[in-house]
Amino acid sequence: MINFYLRLGKSFTLLLLLLGVWRNNLAIAASTPRVSVAEATIATDLEAKVCPRDLAREIEAIINRSEWQRSRWGILVQSQVGSRVLYALNAQNYFIPASNVKLLTTAAALRYLGADFRIRTPVYATGTIPHLTSLRLVGKGDPTLTTSILQELAKQLKNQGVRQIEQLIVEDGYFTSPAILPSWEWEDVNFYYGTAVNSLILNENAVTLTLLPQEQGQPVQLDWSDDLAATQWLVENQALTATPGTPYTVEINGVLGKPVLQIKGELAADAEPDPWGLAIADPANYFLETWRTLLEAEGIMVKRGLVTTTPELTNSVTPMAVITSPPLAELLQKTNQPSNNLYADAILKTLGATSGVSSLIVLKQTLTRLGVNPESYLLIDGSGLSRHNLVSPEAVVQTLKLISKTKDAEIYRKSLPVAGVSGTLKRRFLNTVLAGDLQAKTGTMTGVSTLSGYLDIPDYRPLVFSIMINQSDRSVTAQRQAIDEIVLLLRKLRSC
Repeated sequence: MINFYLRLGKSFTLLLLLLGVWRNNLAIAASTPRVSVAEATIATDLEAKVCPRDLAREIEAIINRSEWQRSRWGILVQSQVGSRVLYALNAQNYFIPASNVKLLTTAAALRYLGADFRIRTPVYATGTIPHLTSLRLVGKGDPTLTTSILQELAKQLKNQGVRQIEQLIVEDGYFTSPAILPSWEWEDVNFYYGTAVNSLILNENAVTLTLLPQEQGQPVQLDWSDDLAATQWLVENQALTATPGTPYTVEINGVLGKPVLQIKGELAADAEPDPWGLAIADPANYFLETWRTLLEAEGIMVKRGLVTTTPELTNSVTPMAVITSPPLAELLQKTNQPSNNLYADAILKTLGATSGVSSLIVLKQTLTRLGVNPESYLLIDGSGLSRHNLVSPEAVVQTLKLISKTKDAEIYRKSLPVAGVSGTLKRRFLNTVLAGDLQAKTGTMTGVSTLSGYLDIPDYRPLVFSIMINQSDRSVTAQRQAIDEIVLLLRKLRSC
């Protein structure tokens, strides 16, 4: 919501409207419902039981198959209560965790900031209504800000009598670490899942470009969800409309060091619209220009605009307005359910910005106080996008177990996807006994698949586990099916 604290003493409350629906839609569209061999097996073998003494043999029958001979596996399975290890393989070794990093990030944020923490974006004014000398919006890294929120703020300023702003300023210096980490892969940073994480975030710093087929032989049509965002890109469109039924070959690539998009390949004339989620090339300037356009649409003249990273001393000044994010508990759901990289890294950076210490130091200190072995992981970011992140299954299981003993246990667990129900697990474990009983975080990148979380079964309520595959030459689908087969096996575990 947005709380406006005006000089007249009035306050207004506005419900936040979150963009990013397109991101979830893209993720869902990219996933095809299917029932794996493992799911079919468990569906027809509901009465089978596995005793703890047999668990190792059953798991190793899966991971020792010939197709996994070049892959590295790391697995740890424990009951949430007690210290008994039910199965361990390379549990203390480092693995690239992909988005399983978010389990550590969100646990640390919840413990350090608290479930009710909100990000406050202040707006300061100088001069007198109707002609303001300056209007300064100070970015605090709120990942929930949208065009709709700024539009409502512009309307409120108009209603208060503002008609002219000499200088419109947006401040982008709250986060001091790089907006794009050098260890992120170049092929990722042009797309929505690898967008810059700066202090001024608007519409998740992403835009949708939809490719539409035309007459055969003609270039595909480009349809942008936001015209202002589109102006940041120089597009080289070489993609053509092909005959009906032509296989899909479209590629979109960036050019290193330049705001250039190269679109190549063929899109069949009878193909459906082809949406691509792209990163905003210059998010701070995009924020400024969008904010300026919205003010001018309300009849407020803006003479000039400025993006700055230099803070102004405003501690003793009452803001004209404050945009307030939803509580952290909701932000964690937005992070873990769809596996939102921008949210995860914005939350991590908030740890540092609020403490005055490096974000990763705050994370490590917080998890160490929780009881997690500080030597069991080495993080570079909060999202898992970097391949330089190293995490052991032990670190993940410790985090899951230890936070389950705190007052934050329910909030944390609620943030995780539920098998067959929500988030990145919505289309996994469909039509199996695990649907609704497994809450876990996925992780995926080339050669890497991970799944860690809580599994409710009759004799162990719940099991806590972490399964990681690295250096795999198998498809993502094959990796997930093998992991799912192990988790379905864990569902059979009984005390016997």
